[in-house]
Amino acid sequence: MKLINEKGKLFGIINLVDLLVLLLVIAVVAVVGVKLFGTKAVEVVSAKSDCYAEIEVIGANPRLYNEVDRQMDKLIGARMVTGNEYLSATIEDIWYEPYNILATNSDGYVVASIDETRVSIVFLVKTQVSPDAATLSIGSQELRSGKTFIVKTQALETSGTIRYVNVGEYDGEGRANEISLDEFKAGL
Repeated sequence: MKLINEKGKLFGIINLVDLLVLLLVIAVVAVVGVKLFGTKAVEVVSAKSDCYAEIEVIGANPRLYNEVDRQMDKLIGARMVTGNEYLSATIEDIWYEPYNILATNSDGYVVASIDETRVSIVFLVKTQVSPDAATLSIGSQELRSGKTFIVKTQALETSGTIRYVNVGEYDGEGRANEISLDEFKAGL
């Protein structure tokens, strides 16, 4: 049996040019598949760990903190949203902290003072990440301290600054300055 017969067929089965075209199409499909789904496949296969992030809305105005307080029961446990789809991240807790501003006292010194009209809102967000990933993220947003992050659920959207990111257990250290909204309003 000849390798290529008189009709130009390889092993008498397929035309050599057709075989080369078929191999080229398979190679292109494979490259496109790896580009589109390669990182997703690695994420699905790799082990996941809990990741916690504290997102602080610094100096929230009364409309926002009153709305967050009104929706508190709906927001805790709510899944995060991006575009038109839900993410695997949830809001685990929400708390308030005094908002400090710099002011000049009667002696002319600059001192920290609590703003009596604004409060900082802190959202504790939990997701699952691959601990060995180069970039931790929720949807398309990277999780890095100091970055701006949009907290978006079905009923609320606001942006804040990430002040804490931890893979593993949440230590709760960031809650040292927590106050209730009632305590804050009583101070007005």
